[in-house]
Amino acid sequence: MQSSKNPMIEDIPRWNLDDLYSGPNDPALAADLIKAAGLAADFHKSYHNNLAKLEPKKFAQAIIDYEAISEILQKAISYAQLLFTVNMDDGDIARFYQTLQEKVTDISSNTLFFTLEINRLSDNEIEDKLSGDAGASRYRPWINEIRLFKSHQLSDELELYIHDKSVSGRAAWVRLFEETFSDMRFDVDGKKLTQSDVLNLLSDKDAVKRKAAAHAFGKTLSQNIRLLALITNTLAKDKEIDDRWRKYSSPVASRNLANQVEDEVVDALVTSVSQSYENLSHRYYKLKAKWFNQENLDYWDRNAPLPFDDAALYSWNDAKNIVLTAYQSFSPQAAEIATRFFENSWIDARPDEGKDAGAYSHPVSPTAHPYILMNFHGKSRDVMTLAHELGHGIHQVLAGPQGTLMSDTPLTTAETASVFGEMLTFRSMVDGEKDPIKKKVLLAGKVEDMLNTVVRQVSFHNFETKVHGERKSGELSAQRLSEIWLETQAQSLGPTIRLDESYGNFWSYIPHFVHTPFYVYAYAFGDCLVNSLYDVYLSGMEGFQEKYINLLSAGGTMRHAELLAPFGLNAADPDFWKRGLSVVSGFIDQLEAMEAVEVTDSTKSKES
Repeated sequence: MQSSKNPMIEDIPRWNLDDLYSGPNDPALAADLIKAAGLAADFHKSYHNNLAKLEPKKFAQAIIDYEAISEILQKAISYAQLLFTVNMDDGDIARFYQTLQEKVTDISSNTLFFTLEINRLSDNEIEDKLSGDAGASRYRPWINEIRLFKSHQLSDELELYIHDKSVSGRAAWVRLFEETFSDMRFDVDGKKLTQSDVLNLLSDKDAVKRKAAAHAFGKTLSQNIRLLALITNTLAKDKEIDDRWRKYSSPVASRNLANQVEDEVVDALVTSVSQSYENLSHRYYKLKAKWFNQENLDYWDRNAPLPFDDAALYSWNDAKNIVLTAYQSFSPQAAEIATRFFENSWIDARPDEGKDAGAYSHPVSPTAHPYILMNFHGKSRDVMTLAHELGHGIHQVLAGPQGTLMSDTPLTTAETASVFGEMLTFRSMVDGEKDPIKKKVLLAGKVEDMLNTVVRQVSFHNFETKVHGERKSGELSAQRLSEIWLETQAQSLGPTIRLDESYGNFWSYIPHFVHTPFYVYAYAFGDCLVNSLYDVYLSGMEGFQEKYINLLSAGGTMRHAELLAPFGLNAADPDFWKRGLSVVSGFIDQLEAMEAVEVTDSTKSKES
């Protein structure tokens, strides 16, 4: 049931972080840091320059000790990060976060040697240790992941210097970016709006409000563009230096390695999506313009509600029930895990000032539990965001028993449960809707979400590729960054979407470019992967739900090829990406067919 009024703010939850610590001054936090510091010092004393001599059982104990220290530090820094993302304009909390980062960096300096020494062992030495003890063998996937970076490792002294310097280098620039956007206010009709609120207006029913929001957003970005261009250039140069010293073949190579995905697989994905622009986004936006009785749409109309959408809003309870029902129909186990997030205050969805404008599910640590952050405005997209982040949360809970070192998944497969959860929710909403117009609105909304996930993210990837490629030759001006942005976006959006100078600086607010370079293609990877996976589910594969839960429970212990094998899927096959993209094009086919039927019916009505 949808509500015609704005969702009541008191119904939207704030999370409770007391499961971690009661506050920045909690004695338990101080005690954990002291404990971790002591364990790290003992660890260094016991194992530094000693790994080659360790018997398999002792080697296993060393990994267990390392994991225990990592667990404590991960919990502590996660708490500070979670606290900061909902209080980004609070100077005291910002200082607390920075100070804790520095303390964690100092403590972990005593354990940094461990993975470096592991990579100095020969293949035979490693195999002897892993095969000689069951406890050590359990960590084989983690060891294999560590050794992927063996040829890109620097000397111990350089690695320690880079580690210690990170808090005053890259991390400081990231913090500057975050606090800059937290402080920004966007003047729309005399009201000073936060980033979350102004971006929300870009999908408002009122075209005048959309235009005003777009121009206000672009104007404020323009006023800060020198600083934002400096942050972008500095971080791109920092990455170029790191890549050069570590001998990576391209700017994206280190991300591919971390994602445990082959360069050629990523190339195939990007090529497949780029070649499908015309059949996907260009075709859809031409259809959307027709619904608005226009030849073209301005960029601020790209995510506009359709003219025949009644724009009713969902309450928080509506969204909760829709998503949980969808998960329940697929897997009671998944639904039970999702329910915990609501019952235990693990979600912060209220769009407050000073809060991060994005959405995420933070795993924290296996001995704790994940927390979800989002900004709920009551729109259907917010329902999908809730389904998406709960998918991440379910994945993180299921993978938790793998432990701190092996529960985390590469970005490419980390999007599996989130996108699958979105698809379950979408199908549930469509199947439950009897009104053909509302069904059409839901279908169009899903297409737009998929275009934003697949086409838009690949265009972001192409933007990053060009920027990092040109940065090698010198600093890029804000004007040049805008030119690259407009070029890559025009290619992906097509001729129907009008882009003007006010859109030129929109590159500067994309957080992934700053936080995690080349993260963005993982969204397209995950969406296409899930489209293929969901296609297998619809085909009626026996035992699909059990295989799916096993996939999520594997955490980071398997690569994408192993995870997909039980479903008969192979991402290295070019047809894999075509299969995933065909789901998007198939939805557009349905919309075009609906349009054709409506035109025919209208013609018959006029003739009669």
